[in-house]
Parts: sequence; C-alpha cells; structure tokens
Amino acid sequence: MLEIIGWVGSALVVVSLMQARVLRFRWLNFAGSVIATAYNTVVGIWPFAAMNAVIAVIDAYWLWRLTRERHDADVYEVVPVGAGDGYLRHVLGVHADDIARYYPSFGRAGDAAGDAAGEPAGEPAGGAAGRWAYLVLRGDETVGVVVVRDAGDGVGEVELDWVTPRFRDFAPGEFVYRRSGAFAGTGLRSLVVAEDARDTGPYLERVGFARVDGRWRREVEPAAA
Repeated sequence: MLEIIGWVGSALVVVSLMQARVLRFRWLNFAGSVIATAYNTVVGIWPFAAMNAVIAVIDAYWLWRLTRERHDADVYEVVPVGAGDGYLRHVLGVHADDIARYYPSFGRAGDAAGDAAGEPAGEPAGGAAGRWAYLVLRGDETVGVVVVRDAGDGVGEVELDWVTPRFRDFAPGEFVYRRSGAFAGTGLRSLVVAEDARDTGPYLERVGFARVDGRWRREVEPAAA
C-alpha cells in the first residue's frame, strides 16, 4: 500500500506537468508533492522529502495568490482595440483553431475574411464598423478576447468571448462585462451570445448572463461614476 501511495504521488506530479491550465497544474502538482513528501518521510529519503515539501509550499502560495486575484480589477486590465487592430488579428490568427472550437461561426467568418484579404484567419468578417473588440490583460500577458457586433435595436451580439488555455479555469471576461464600463457610450442596452457558442453555459452564468427566450442575455451595466 505504501508503494502504491508513492506511485500515485509521482503520477500526479507527472500529470500536472502536462496541463496547460495554470490553476489545474498548481492543484495537481500540489497534491502530488504533498503525497510525495509524506511517502519520502515515511521511508526516510530526506532529500526528496525536503524537496517535495518546498514544492508543496510554493504551489500553496501560488494557489492562494491566483484564487485571491481572480476577481481583482487591479490585476486584470481591459484594453479596447479596433476590430481590425494588427495585434488583435495576430492573437486571433495564432489561436484560430482553438477559437473555432468554441465559437464556430466566428471561426468561419474569420477564415473567409482572411482568405479574401490575405490576412490571418480569425479577423471578424465585415471589418471594424459596428464592432467593438477588447483585450483582457494580466500584466503584459493577453489572457482573453471579447468581440461584440451591433445587432441593432440596442442589442450587441457577443461574437467571441475567448480565454487562453492557461487561464481557462478563470473568468476574465467578467472585467469586460462588469468592471470596465466597456460598453458605456456604445448605445448598447443588452448583450446576447452567438447562438452556436459551445460549452459556455457555466462561464456565462458566472459573468452575469441568463437564459432568456433560448438565448444567453444580459443587460449592459452603466459606467462607474
């Protein structure tokens, strides 16, 4: 049984190194290091016990910091950019395949626009008119992109709300919808999500959307005074 516990700890550490998501990596690495610390202490392998204990402490610190900062508006910054911005096109092009998994219509529109203009796939079709794009940054790292188009009658359709794999356990889109006043002055009163968006229900609920008449919808919050 002791050997099985030791192997489980080692397996968790190895599996953690295969994770793209930063929070999942930390949790698995923490669990594996705690088990490895206990195992090596019992069998008397003190250098490995000490090493894993230090790793567990480091993981615990980062878990505390990441969870404490996940809703901190001082940590995440929303930067509005033009829908045709060169850096935005670069981000969308690099991650076009992953984006298409969650927002298929946006991916298809991007492919068409990219083919027509000789530019990277992922560019919103139709150009910048009637569209608003926002980058969510953590420090100097881009962790999310939100693109909204004017659907008329004060309604904006969320064509894309995408998060990088590293931060997919978080909800950085909340800083666009709730904290930044990003849509103040756009004339939009409510937002709906693209009908073919996939696997987004739990996330959308966390950032304030509700299912109304078969669509995910939320009201636009006014800018903070």
